[in-house]
Amino acid sequence: MTTVPLLAEFPAVSTAAWEEAILKDLKGADYAKKLLWQTEEGMAVRPYYRAADIQGLPPLDAAPGEFPYARGTQASGDWRIREEIDAADPEEANRAALSAVVAGAEEIAYLHATVDNSSDLGLLLAHLQEIPVHFAGADEALLTRLLEHLAKHPRQAGASADFDPLSNPDFAAALLGKLPHTVLPFAIHAQSFEEKGANAVEEIGFTLAAGIDYLAAMQQRGVAIESAARAVSFSFAIGANYFFQIAKLRAFRSLWARAVESFGAAQECGKARIHARTSRWNKTLYDAHVNILRATTEAMSAVLGGVDSLTVAPFDEPYKQPDEASRRLARNTQILLKQEALFARVADPGAGSYCLESITDYLARAGWKSMQSLEAAGGFTQAQELVTATLQKSLAARDKAVAQRRRVFTGTNQYANRNERALERIAAGHFSQDRATWAYEQLRLLTERHTAKTQKTPRVVLAEIGDLKMRGARSNFAANFFACAGFDIVTQRFDNAGEIAAADADVLVLCSSDAEYLPLAEALLAELKALRKPTPVVVAGNPESAQQLTALGVADFIHIRSNPLATLAQWQQRLGVKE
Repeated sequence: MTTVPLLAEFPAVSTAAWEEAILKDLKGADYAKKLLWQTEEGMAVRPYYRAADIQGLPPLDAAPGEFPYARGTQASGDWRIREEIDAADPEEANRAALSAVVAGAEEIAYLHATVDNSSDLGLLLAHLQEIPVHFAGADEALLTRLLEHLAKHPRQAGASADFDPLSNPDFAAALLGKLPHTVLPFAIHAQSFEEKGANAVEEIGFTLAAGIDYLAAMQQRGVAIESAARAVSFSFAIGANYFFQIAKLRAFRSLWARAVESFGAAQECGKARIHARTSRWNKTLYDAHVNILRATTEAMSAVLGGVDSLTVAPFDEPYKQPDEASRRLARNTQILLKQEALFARVADPGAGSYCLESITDYLARAGWKSMQSLEAAGGFTQAQELVTATLQKSLAARDKAVAQRRRVFTGTNQYANRNERALERIAAGHFSQDRATWAYEQLRLLTERHTAKTQKTPRVVLAEIGDLKMRGARSNFAANFFACAGFDIVTQRFDNAGEIAAADADVLVLCSSDAEYLPLAEALLAELKALRKPTPVVVAGNPESAQQLTALGVADFIHIRSNPLATLAQWQQRLGVKE
């Protein structure tokens, strides 16, 4: 039977023809500025990709489960739903774990459980014989107790821990000599790099370098590379850059497989075991339910990237101990992806995507170079100053992008709900500072505390007047701008300067066209002077007449090049909003 390709009836279109059509539509606009996405990883993502872009890229012919495992370490697309248990008391923690399993969890992670003896371990593992159990924050004493307990009470399902083998290579090597095949004791903490500012290239490079240091340390101590490679897992944080997060996992797996092979181990030993957790860094206090949406897309990236296990963080984690409702939402996010969206049915569904394969190849090449830079400095352990300096630079760039709102956090630095109040829902000791929106949240919380103390919120009146198109656009911009500080925003249309001057406001923001600002401001400031009202006037925009307007008495200008954090902090001080 002869088969005809689906698109055979359509004529082929050359890349030159596509480019010609694009240039025609651009009408002289700069191609690079309009259509190329310059990422923080240094990649210029093009507006479209074609089959020619992935010709020669390895390993497009490898199936899922085949070396070098870019497409995953198994033939299926399934993963385990890992539930985190906070309780310290072993009996209470076990009850919570069993409840989570009944509700759909497939793996349990004890975060703070007290393990003073074998009896505590017995309580934690009770009735979980077929469920993998992970011990977070494991130290040498816990690992020793765990192996002793498992020697007497073998488990059907595996047990794992996140002990950093580079913290004590001698202990790690000694442990490997008596390790059951069902126990995975070590972890390289890639998520710490993401939370400290690393981009995808740096995450890959630093994690790979740490893994190589571990293998070398074990080899020096006489441990077989096969044993060392099988005893370590990698824990990644998954951020919001959807396709790059998918590609990050695919690229790392292929590099780790090559690295293990370079030590002389069999290809089978190069299968990276990867656990992922939705990022903490990009979650917000305000509009907190948006965190559910963020975590959902991050979970999708993790699954499509081929993780072995995944934790979706509850949406309220940044400011309180998650409750059962928020935990259930987080757990059900994964259950929905598995059971309703059927994500577990197919391994590596993005394979062959021209764009995704190109990004994967770029991250792999750039990540390898990042690793080599640490190797040139003596390896991961010896190059900590370089790692720290790189992370500080990347974090500063990310923080600047958030401050200037080039990196948008819906509900916090853009499109804030001006009526939302969050002060009362923050639990003591649970307000995480190491997040992107911390500085913006501090602005709004300061305004909330001021309101609670004085029973008054600074009132900003957005005075729409004049040009219909410009007044609406600029009042929308100004509303978004001042709402980020939690001010009371009132949008009102006026016919003349006298009406504006009579408005009840702590700040007046003129929203009009550039051409109208100078005569309007002159009339308004004269009216305010006549009424003996010291209300400051702000102009929405950056007109050419800015110098003249300042001379007249205009207090400030807000526009896309303004620094919202600095500007809003100054206005809080001016309006008496202080600690």
